[in-house]
Amino acid sequence: MAEKQKITRKVNLSGVPGGAETDVRMIEMMRPATFEQLEAMSAEEQETHRFLSPFNPHTYIAEEGILCEQDVGVRMRDGVTIYADIYRPEKTDAPVPVIISWSFYGKRQSEGRGEWAIMGVPPNTVSNMAKYESPDPGYWCRHGYAVANVDPRGIGYSEGEFIQFSSQDGRDGYDFIEWIAAQAWCNGRVGMAGNSCVAMSQYRIAAQQPPHLCAIAPWEGTSDMYRESLYEGGIPAVKFVGMVLAEAVGEGFIDDAALNAEIHPFADDPYWRDKEIDFSKITQPAYLTACWNHFHLRGSFQAFRKIKSNKKWMRAHREFEWPDAYTPKYLQELELFFDRYLKLERNGWELTPKVRIEVQDAFDCDYQINRVEENFPLKRTKYQKLYLDAANRSMAAAPLAGESSVSYDPETEEVCFDYTFTEETELTGYMSLRLWVEADGHDDMDMFVNVQKLSTTGEWLPVHVLKEPHPGAWGKMRVSRRKLDEKLSTSFQPVQAHLVDEKLKPGEIVPVDIEIVPHSRIWHKGQKIRVQVAGRYIREDWFEPLVWDTDNKGRHVIHTGGKYDSWLQIPVIPPKYADGDYVYR
Repeated sequence: MAEKQKITRKVNLSGVPGGAETDVRMIEMMRPATFEQLEAMSAEEQETHRFLSPFNPHTYIAEEGILCEQDVGVRMRDGVTIYADIYRPEKTDAPVPVIISWSFYGKRQSEGRGEWAIMGVPPNTVSNMAKYESPDPGYWCRHGYAVANVDPRGIGYSEGEFIQFSSQDGRDGYDFIEWIAAQAWCNGRVGMAGNSCVAMSQYRIAAQQPPHLCAIAPWEGTSDMYRESLYEGGIPAVKFVGMVLAEAVGEGFIDDAALNAEIHPFADDPYWRDKEIDFSKITQPAYLTACWNHFHLRGSFQAFRKIKSNKKWMRAHREFEWPDAYTPKYLQELELFFDRYLKLERNGWELTPKVRIEVQDAFDCDYQINRVEENFPLKRTKYQKLYLDAANRSMAAAPLAGESSVSYDPETEEVCFDYTFTEETELTGYMSLRLWVEADGHDDMDMFVNVQKLSTTGEWLPVHVLKEPHPGAWGKMRVSRRKLDEKLSTSFQPVQAHLVDEKLKPGEIVPVDIEIVPHSRIWHKGQKIRVQVAGRYIREDWFEPLVWDTDNKGRHVIHTGGKYDSWLQIPVIPPKYADGDYVYR
């Protein structure tokens, strides 16, 4: 394998209050090459190159009725030029609004990421003009919009070097929006849309408050890179982000997630603080979505709760983000949203409920779809504690007097605690898990938690996502990172501070409060809720290579009962209306 060059830059992170300069480890990006150049290379050379269309600023007809301005250069405030492909209706009687896709994936399907197979979406559903996880010009340009696919700073032929999800990315987005809003073909109103990385960039750009950004649609996006991606629960997980960044194509360098996570291990480091988002400055109309079973889940709900705009909508669903984004029903709904705020049409969008949720049941069966709510978490939530009993691996509704403990090998075993519901029970919102733990033979513990549903006969009832069984609502905890952030934590959501490592002493028993991601599911009478605890992530046959660098040795011990009040807190949702045997949720 050919080695890529690595360097360290002293970077002034102006997004940190007062400014800060810090070391940023960077790695050489995949170098651009044409197909002809790739064919002439040795196998070793091909490992460090990816296809990129030759730089060729020109205008052409991309499809019937759709004009493309390719490789349009836009100058940023510091003199750096970035490039975009802009698709717009070929013939129109009036200026049109524009929707921006902003990410480092390459502004054309064939660039950087190779062939784009959209899992869960039939072939040819999306045109080859669409950027990865982004609005399709093949749809939007035929409905009176332009679409701008942007290569941010350092990506493709854009100048500069790329630091992922930085404040610089936000400022560049501001400059691009203000430039494109001034174009003669544009009506001066700009929106942003897209999934995953394309959603995450919207938060940072919107927080810069560009005057002509009139609406955003971040459909599934991480909001806290440290807590939700690189150090979820405090456990390092750099391989997935490293894999994604390794596909970026450009002439310069990109920041190395793995090395930077190693040299910037705590959340208060300027490297991470520069990636933080000031959600109080996001005041534009916003339409967000969340999948109950995807790793962007926490970030989507955190963003929805924190965004300052009084015009914000959330829709939470079971299925994966890609089929959801291109399903006609929701594609047309997104068009209504943009028509309202980018075309100023009086189309009744404001009557759309602020929150809609799918309440999951089992497999691909949903108990309710798009149930209307006013807020999240739901105001009518009744929080209840289920107390763990290590003696018989169960949970009870009342505290236990007797102390007991159970241990497991973190590499090969897991321990489960079950509780049977005596009546139909809906759980929607945030769960949390308090455990009293001990490391037998080591000074740390990495814990992986799943909350699952069992049938009346004790069989696991998973939810299916892309036809694969999902392990359940999850939480993670490195015990040395157990200290909580008092400002960020609430009574229903413990949030780790990540400011210090507190290793365990031999025989020391400590409490840990584990955040469980939001969830919505129905348990019918006689069904069980299970807490599964292990030292590894238990999941098989999933397409995303999620890997954590665990630090587990010896045995993990969980203590319950008496002074060791280990419990699962659950968000019980009472029916909206009940009378006798009739229940309406």
